[in-house]
This record gives sequence, C-alpha cells and structure tokens, in this order.
Amino acid sequence: MSIFSSYNRVNRFNKLENEKLDILVIGGGITGAGISLDAAMRGMSTAVIDMQDFAAGTSSRSTKLVHGGLRYLKQFEVKMVADVGKERAIVYENGPHVTTPEWMMLPFHKGGTFGPLMTNIGLRVYDLLAGVKKSERRTMFKPEEALEKEPLIKKEDLRGAGFYVEYKTDDARLTIEVLKKAVEKGANAINYAKIIDFIYDESNKVIGVVVKDEVNGDTRHVYAKKIINAAGPWVDELREIDGSKQGKSLVLTKGAHLVFSNETFPLQQAIYFDTQDGRMIFAIPRGKKTYVGTTDTAYEGDIANPKMTMKDRDYILDSINYMFPSLDMQAHHVESSWAGLRPLIAEEKTNKPGEISRKDEIFVSDSGLISMAGGKLTGYRKMAKEIVDAVAKQFKEEEQILYTDSQTKHLPISGGEVGGAAGFEQFKKQQVAEGIAIGLEEDMVLKLINLYGANSTIVFEIYQNKQEEAETAGIDPIVVAELDYAMEYESAYKPADFFVRRTGALFFEIEWVNAHKENVTNYMAKKLNWTDEQKANYRNELEQLMHDAVTPEE
Repeated sequence: MSIFSSYNRVNRFNKLENEKLDILVIGGGITGAGISLDAAMRGMSTAVIDMQDFAAGTSSRSTKLVHGGLRYLKQFEVKMVADVGKERAIVYENGPHVTTPEWMMLPFHKGGTFGPLMTNIGLRVYDLLAGVKKSERRTMFKPEEALEKEPLIKKEDLRGAGFYVEYKTDDARLTIEVLKKAVEKGANAINYAKIIDFIYDESNKVIGVVVKDEVNGDTRHVYAKKIINAAGPWVDELREIDGSKQGKSLVLTKGAHLVFSNETFPLQQAIYFDTQDGRMIFAIPRGKKTYVGTTDTAYEGDIANPKMTMKDRDYILDSINYMFPSLDMQAHHVESSWAGLRPLIAEEKTNKPGEISRKDEIFVSDSGLISMAGGKLTGYRKMAKEIVDAVAKQFKEEEQILYTDSQTKHLPISGGEVGGAAGFEQFKKQQVAEGIAIGLEEDMVLKLINLYGANSTIVFEIYQNKQEEAETAGIDPIVVAELDYAMEYESAYKPADFFVRRTGALFFEIEWVNAHKENVTNYMAKKLNWTDEQKANYRNELEQLMHDAVTPEE
C-alpha cells in the first residue's frame, strides 16, 4: 500500500498523534505543499494537514499559469517580477508534465492599456528581469502578423502585438505532485483534518494543535516544535484563534473564469488583452476548450465556496466580445466556470483590488505561530525556502541544530523524474509506444502522460490489472485506472477530489463527469467503506459543485 493512500488515513493520523514533529504545516495548498517538501528535504520531521482536500482552495482555482506577472511592472513591483519570473523555468524543469511553455500574444490597440513603445520596453525588461532564455524572448508583431497568429482579435485600431512566453500549468496537480514528493521524502500529509484549537505551554508558546478528522469526527492532539500557518484565505482565521491577528491583515479578492468549447470559441493562440475598462485578462486554449479570466473584485462571502456571479459572467462575456467581436458570445455558450480567492496583504492607501500587492510576508506571533500570507503560485518554491530558512535559523539559535540549505531548486517533483523538459520529450515517445502496446489510443496515452508524467507507468499497470474488475463494476477501465491511482497514490477520498483536483474534469470535461459520476461514487463507496450517509453527502457535494460551475449566483 502506498504511504499516501486513502486506505491508510487512520494509520497516518495515528503516526501524526504519536510523533513529536519538528514542523507542522497548516494548509495543503501550493504554499503548504512547498514548505513541507523543503522542510522534509532538509531532514526536519514534517507533517502538513488541510481541513479540506489538498489544493481545494486557491490552489485549484487560479488562472492556471506559472507566470511572472508582467502587469506588476506597471506598479513597479520590480523585485517580485524578477523573483517569480526566474522561478518559472525552475518550476517547469522540475515538473514538465504539469507545466508547459505557452506563447502569449499581447495585442495593443489605439487608446488601449499598452501601446507599441510601452509593450516593447515592458517585454524587454520582463525578459531581462526573468532571465528568459534566448529562444523564448519577446518578439514584436505588426498588425497583419498579429491577425495571422489569431484572426479573432479585434481588427479595428489594432497597432500590433507583443509575443512572449508564459507557462501554463494545472495548479491542483502541481500541488498534489509537490505533496507526493514531500511524502516520498518523509513528510506526513492528511486531508480533511481541521484545526479547531492551538495547544500552549505554561509560557503561552504554541506547542501543538487540536485536530478534528472531518471524515469520522475523531479529535487528536498533535505536537510540533514549530507550527506554520499556510492556510491561504484562512490565515487570519487561525491568527484569530491564536489571538494574534493585529497589524497587517488579509484582504480577499475573487477571480472568476469561464470555459467554452473550442467549437464555440476557436482560439488558436493564447491572448493577454485589455478589457473595455482597462483591466487585463487572459484567453487560453486548453485541449478542446478555451478558458477566459480573471476578474478581480473584493470578496467577503463564504471563503470555502466562492462562486461565479451573473455580474462576473457578464463582465467576462462583455470582455470577450470587446476583444473578439466576431464571436458574439452569450451566457448559453458557457460550459463550465470556477471562482477562486486571492489572499492578499492589505496595504495602506490601496483601495482597488487590482492594485494590491502580490508580495508574500511572514508574520511571527508572540506565541511563536509562524504565518505566511500573500504571494503567487509561481513563487511557491522560493516562498517555501524563505520560511524554512527562517525556521532553520530558529532551530540553530534555540537548539544549536544545523540544517542544510534548501535542496529543491533542482529537485523533480513527483511525476517529474523524466530528465527535465528535454528528457520528457524522449520519455513521451517511449511511453506512447508502451501505452499503444497495451491497447490504448494514442490521444489517451498522451493525455495520461501529460497528467501523470513518470507516474503514468503506474496508471498503465493499473489499467492492465483492473480490466476484469472494471467490467464487473461497469466502469470504463481507463476511469478505473485513474480513480484507483488517485485513491492509492494521491489520497483522494471523495468524488469531488477525483473530478475536480486529481483530473480537472469538472472544469474542462464536465460532460465526462456527468457520464461517470454515479459509477465513480459507487466504486469509491465500496472501496473506502463509506457509510450510506457519507455516500449521500459526498454525492450531494459533487452535484452542488457541478451546479455551481454552470449556474451563476444572482
């Protein structure tokens, strides 16, 4: 049995309760995953817990780009752009199956946010700051060249375009792969484990947490020398429990995205464009779909369930029709959607959500609780290094324990053990041949390789070994292979874990979810011994998510 299996949750909880940890990380998003990997690689006994599924918050609801934040140059966030720009290539080399280069076109029109000179200078500075390799440096297009690349963009008053590289990712799978590598290196990771209180010693220093298992209701006491609050949008809630929410605090902004069939929106080229009100959003082709986002609005609702509203939907539709006027996109063209929150650090004299800094900061409370807030998906590894460096310094001063420097810069994440980007191309050729040899179609083989990387070998094995079981259960054997892998190797416990965060299907293949949701629910119920109540609850949760994806709030 895999050490990250859904079948051994109780054993992992027992281990968590019976071991005094060096570091306990609260929050299993990309920040918490990165911290747990960095700490485990240095030899610190580490655990990470999340009250929901891993990546269920911000880390599965982003624009799904590992990018340097070109627009932040306008706010003179030069250091941040330089730092995260350089990180793009590192993230790509360490996990080329979940992060891929994407040429992005930035068209500029008369009176728009960007003009020819500003775009040219901005992209040149971007190349320099981000250390962009020669083959991926920006090019400038004349209007006719821009229209050749993407005929759908607005022709009226088009003055040209910038052409540069960003990196497209699957944010949830990136998070899961980082966590799997952390577990492989000795970390313990448990989802559906909610902090309900902190434990303090006689000098009021935090030494542990009270954790509730959200699956069976059990309560456990977990002890650690250092507790890191990496809970994203919930960072301030934990600071409130600790009684240390003072000074700077979080402000939450919401970003919504819409998904279309590429028959409806036949985008050939990823576009970064300015809207009718001067904001910037992305339109990105992904497989057989095109997705567009993001909005940037202040948010004060349910943190766990941000939803697309009619206002969000209409704003994005209006933006699409502004930049791609021949499409005439309407509400009924939307196939799916998602909305996510950005936990940003409030700065004085900043009122507009789009102007709030994406910088990260570390707060240490009087009790010793260490909180990390802000930051961007792209910078997760560097943020993790920063906070584990701080903890290592504390251990040196307090206990004279010396830990190594960060070892994650050239460490492949799970699935990324393919020899980097160059090696991945050779790995693909080999794996395609093996997949076809066991009876899979080439398109499906490529899809599985791009989803699981080096671990596609295990998925192929499960596919071969579970043919009879799949037939008995009346499920497509490929679905069984992916589902078995998700439960055995990726700690998926509910149908939503599988359909939303292990496969991304609820966003990009919602018809596939509809076709398989009942069989998947029944299969998981049997394998994981759910009660009838659990089965009903988990089925309802998935149905609600599907409803929210296609039905905006008023």
